[in-house]
Amino acid sequence: MSTAKTNTGIDTTHPAATTDKYHGMNGAQVFHELMVEHNVEAMFGYPGGAILPVFDAIHETKQFKFILTRHEQGAGHMAEGYARVTGKPGVVLVTSGPGATNTVTPLQDANMDGTPLIVFCGQVATGAIGSDAFQEADVTGITRACTKWNVLVKNVHELPQRINEAFHIATTGRPGPVVVDLPKDVTGAMRINRPVCAAPQLPGYHIRELGTSDQLARAAEMINNARRPIIYAGQGVVLSHASELMREMAISGNIPVTTTLQGLGSFDESHPLSLHMLGMHGAAYANWAMQEADCIIAIGARFDDRITGNLATFGRSARKASAEGRGGIIHFDISPEQIGKNVPTDLGIEGDARKNLELLLPMIKHVERNEWIEQLAEWKRKYPFAFRPDDRPGHMKPQQVVQELYNQTQGEAVIGTGVGQHQMWAAQFYNFKNPQQWFTSGGLGTMGYGVPAAIGAKLGMMIEAEKHGKQDRIVVDIDGDGSFCMTAMEMVTAAQYGIPAKIMLLNNDFQGMVKQWQDLFYEERYSHTEMHNPDFVKLAEAMNCKGIRCTSTADLKEKMAEFIACDQPIVGEFVVEKHEHVWPMVPAGASLDDMKLGVVGELAEERG
Repeated sequence: MSTAKTNTGIDTTHPAATTDKYHGMNGAQVFHELMVEHNVEAMFGYPGGAILPVFDAIHETKQFKFILTRHEQGAGHMAEGYARVTGKPGVVLVTSGPGATNTVTPLQDANMDGTPLIVFCGQVATGAIGSDAFQEADVTGITRACTKWNVLVKNVHELPQRINEAFHIATTGRPGPVVVDLPKDVTGAMRINRPVCAAPQLPGYHIRELGTSDQLARAAEMINNARRPIIYAGQGVVLSHASELMREMAISGNIPVTTTLQGLGSFDESHPLSLHMLGMHGAAYANWAMQEADCIIAIGARFDDRITGNLATFGRSARKASAEGRGGIIHFDISPEQIGKNVPTDLGIEGDARKNLELLLPMIKHVERNEWIEQLAEWKRKYPFAFRPDDRPGHMKPQQVVQELYNQTQGEAVIGTGVGQHQMWAAQFYNFKNPQQWFTSGGLGTMGYGVPAAIGAKLGMMIEAEKHGKQDRIVVDIDGDGSFCMTAMEMVTAAQYGIPAKIMLLNNDFQGMVKQWQDLFYEERYSHTEMHNPDFVKLAEAMNCKGIRCTSTADLKEKMAEFIACDQPIVGEFVVEKHEHVWPMVPAGASLDDMKLGVVGELAEERG
């Protein structure tokens, strides 16, 4: 019996591998059908010549919403925000050349933060590839380093397989971005005229989901015998839906929990065992605890430089305990390449956090550890996140604004940020209770992320509420004037589609975080960091949004209530003190516990 094989060696005559349901369709029609099959509910993007066949195929579709953004970078970040709060892949559709290259920043952002993102981009016709045709770019070459996987589809018959592979790769293992490059003749002129392989064919792509029983037993022994254990939780806990299991483990084992910036919400920060966020601008008590712990249990975190500080001194007590034959560092991660990459680990357990914790939890014993718990409680009491309020007009403290938002939303809003000081104040002063309540750009630190990501996140909340009977939740982007100005025009998108995203703008007329470094390390030489901003209220109104302004604490409660109650896209400008710093701070190259405490330390001394 003869067989037919594709250029990848797949047997397309096997009934399970082939389908005839796309017969007669061109590539654009196949694209539409596959989006429906994958239950895509929203798509973000911008049209152009090379992708027009696909845009024509989705014209007036009732199967999903298409959101026309003002820039392709905005489309990418909207898709990221949508993915972060829904757990579904964000889908982007753009044209060739600059349309595709404008998505590189969101792709790298998603790659570093483990966000499932699928970018479909147009390409010049296959016969013109390599000729420097109008709006041609080597997209697969350009995006190879910032994606989990990318592919140029050269024949319409391979399109179903490639799209299904894209969804599979983006959403399995450590989620991440993929790119599918679509030449115009593949989506327009070519039609499917025979059965095609639609199933993913990825012989080299394997995800290990469980550690071994011996590894888990050893982890339980290390944890149960530890005198000063700590759970260090990253976004992997959120992505694997392991938050509840981790909470049970922490409570049953009496183990304190600290989180990364991206892990916020994985553990209820109102719980006594919470040590909040650690790292460069993390809680002093979390950083001290990480250095004093004799057993560090890292779950879905990657030991990045903002967490570890000086690698040579990181986790010194756990390393000492390991050398003495007890304790050490345990690392649970879905990505084997992350285990031991930055910090040597005593026990690396590859696999899905939720599935491994399900097996580990019954082996965890309750241990009192009174001395450890009391020490942490004392540090938390003496060195909380703190600031000095200022009631003078024009000197309102940004932390006050975040606290007022927290109070008036009762901690239930979905919060996103741009990047900078405002991002750290949001992480410090808005206490998070639940997973998927927080989205921000962590690894790449992308200024401009907040506005479009908030629009995508809010759309996700609206769709969930409409289609699945879930409660529609307030989505707030806590932003700075520098980040906001980079992608502010996407508020026009929010207005066009009636997406009531809220932008809480902490305006200090500076690139605040860069200014802080200039204050501390460059003798206050403000080289090109002062912002000459527009009237943000008028700008908001010109974009068909509501705009309000607050300049003093006397009006803060009233203005915040107006901001929260608004049912249309809104920019709330809160004019804040420009010389405020984020404390604590671990200077670059310093040990994690070698912090500048700033006002946190000053207030601790005053309280005694």
